[in-house]
Amino acid sequence: MTKNEIRVQYSGFIIFAAKIISIATGLAFQYMIARSTSQVEYGVWFNINDVLAYFTIMAGIFPFWIMRFVARAEKGVVKTGVLVNLAISIAATIIYLPLIPLIASALGVQQYANLYMLASIQIIELYLLNALEACLRAKKPQTLGYGLLIAEAFKILLAYILIIGLKKPLEGAIISLTVAIASQLIYYLKLLIEDLRQNVKWAYVKEWLKGSIANIYNVLGNQIASFIFIMLFTYGGETARSNYGAAAQIANIITYSSFLAFALYPKLLAEKSSQDITTSIKTVLMFAIPMTAGALTLPDLYLTTIFKETYRGAWQVLMALAVDSFVVTISSLFSFVLFGLEKIDEEAKIPFKQLVKSRLFVVFSLPYIHSAITIPISYYVLTAYTWNQPIRSALAVAIINLAARFAMFIILYYMVCKMVRIEIPWKNIIKYIFASIIMSGILFLTKETLKPYRVYQILGLTAFGGIFYLAMLSAIDADTKTLMKTVWQEIKIKIGG
Repeated sequence: MTKNEIRVQYSGFIIFAAKIISIATGLAFQYMIARSTSQVEYGVWFNINDVLAYFTIMAGIFPFWIMRFVARAEKGVVKTGVLVNLAISIAATIIYLPLIPLIASALGVQQYANLYMLASIQIIELYLLNALEACLRAKKPQTLGYGLLIAEAFKILLAYILIIGLKKPLEGAIISLTVAIASQLIYYLKLLIEDLRQNVKWAYVKEWLKGSIANIYNVLGNQIASFIFIMLFTYGGETARSNYGAAAQIANIITYSSFLAFALYPKLLAEKSSQDITTSIKTVLMFAIPMTAGALTLPDLYLTTIFKETYRGAWQVLMALAVDSFVVTISSLFSFVLFGLEKIDEEAKIPFKQLVKSRLFVVFSLPYIHSAITIPISYYVLTAYTWNQPIRSALAVAIINLAARFAMFIILYYMVCKMVRIEIPWKNIIKYIFASIIMSGILFLTKETLKPYRVYQILGLTAFGGIFYLAMLSAIDADTKTLMKTVWQEIKIKIGG
């Protein structure tokens, strides 16, 4: 791979555009499920994914190193990585299947055990997806955007047929998602067919195993941190989890802006450039700030129009999760920088002793600090103050998680600043905030003219707010105008071949 093969801005905007398009399909998907199920059933839907996560925790272990090796043009990495992740996925599925009755019994959802069984196919799919996406991210990041669109098209079409047409909400949702991921896998396999013809090099696996001890350590930490959602389901009730889940579906859209810097990581692995870092900060915050402002302005409308009136009470949960998602976004950006600048595996070797002493290992330890803060506090609050109070329980968990996440970001930011001098574009950020405040004021005033509220009205209002924001920002910020022109030129060059 040549140094300039990856276009950071072009790839980022392609993936971001795909993510923005997927907002409509994703919300439509959740809309169909939420409108076709009770709050208890909707809580079970989220719990299925919570449980499945414990059996896919290894899915990203090897891909972390696979992407780094592919970015440095090592031969045979793609085929080796895909086969290894496939083998792990089969083992994980074999462990998961006999445990389903025990899991369903422990959670008190025995009547839904068949759904947990049906979702098992996704274990193999997700392992393969992680491996293939790692390879493509290092070579052609923009193709991940195309793959997402393919998956979304299949998902929404099947969901309409199965959930709305055949009245099978939970079964239809699982089947639709499973087929959608399968279509994505087929597309990625076609793109990597030449690489898959190369010889397997098992020597890489030895290095990945050494390095993956640290990755497993990190993943386990993240999964421990996610235990608060099991606690929320158990002590707050199924409705608490559904309220949190509905709010998270909207708030998580904010994190899509981090994909604008998606290609920064592999770019830094191949070619160090502090200018790329500053440009990525501008681009990500240009969208993350107004998206957060929008969620804080219209939380109740998003919940009631996209889901149900019964979710209106979760508007405070959405506001807390919106801020949390903003912190996640900027944390992801600085993680890309740290991972991209780390040189420990530069020679396709991963010395374990050096790895343990590296900044990577410190970052991998942050989830444990996060868990040490959130789990005991969440347990105390859920059992002592919010027991079986759905809204209060969901809000408490959201605030506790946000506080811990922000503390972890401060640590991450300090480490990155010790590695490289980063120029924070404060003047641009102030302009983003100013334009977002004006946009939010207009949205707040305009919403009163739309009663009764409909989904298309709220989505239209959101689109109007975005267009107004970009128009205003282009008028007051020269960098925004230049950035838009640069991206458009890159897109034309790519289209023109």
